[in-house]
Amino acid sequence: MNEDIFSQVDHYISDLLAPEDKALTDTIQSIHNENMPQISVSANHGKFLQVLMRSCKAKRVLELGTLAGYSTIWMARALPEDGKLITLEVDKHHAEVARKNIENAGLSKKVEIRIGKAIELLPDLIAQTKQPFDFIFIDADKPPYAAYFDYALKLSKPGTLIVCDNVIREGKVLDRNTTDEKVKGVQKLNESLRDNKSVTATILQTVGAKEHDGMVIALVNNID
Repeated sequence: MNEDIFSQVDHYISDLLAPEDKALTDTIQSIHNENMPQISVSANHGKFLQVLMRSCKAKRVLELGTLAGYSTIWMARALPEDGKLITLEVDKHHAEVARKNIENAGLSKKVEIRIGKAIELLPDLIAQTKQPFDFIFIDADKPPYAAYFDYALKLSKPGTLIVCDNVIREGKVLDRNTTDEKVKGVQKLNESLRDNKSVTATILQTVGAKEHDGMVIALVNNID
C-alpha cells in the first residue's frame, strides 16, 4: 500500500473531527519560526488525547515534554474550569515559545510550565504532590522512558491513564541488536509492561501524518 494514503487518511480524519484553529496553527508556525524540531503530535492524536482525558474525567494532568505547547493546548482544552495541567520541558527556549503559545490560546491559568530535566523534576514533584494525577502524557526524551513510567505510577491512582508516545519507532523496536538509545529506551518500557501488575496496558500502532509509530496506553490498577 502506498504510504501516502496513511497521511491522506490522517488529514481526512483531522479535517472532519480535529480541525485546527488559529491558536494551534500559530503554534505549529512558531515551531518553524524558532527552528525547533517538528515533532509535535498530529491534530488527530491531539483529539485522541482529549477523548482519553474526558473518558477518565481528568482534572489533573501531567505532561512530560512540552516543546512548543501544541499537545499541551489540546489537552488543556479538555480540562474542566477547575482543571490543572503541569508540563515539564528541559529546554528554556522551547518553554518560552510554549508559554507564549499557551497564552495565545487563553490557557495560561490552567497550565504550569516547569523547566528542567524531567528525570530531576519528577522526584520533587512526587514530594510536593498531594493529589495524584488523573492523566499523564509522556512524550519526552526516549532513553529514560521506563524510568519516567515508574515515576508516573508514583504520581497516579487507580483509574489514572498513562499514555507514552513514539514507542514503535517505525518498527525499529523489532531490532534486538539496535544501538539506537531511543529505540532501546522504548524497548525497555514496552517489555516492562508485560509483567507489570500495576497496570492494564496495550500498545496502539499508529500510521498517518507522523508516519509509523505507536502509543502505550496504560490504565493504573493498583499502586504498590
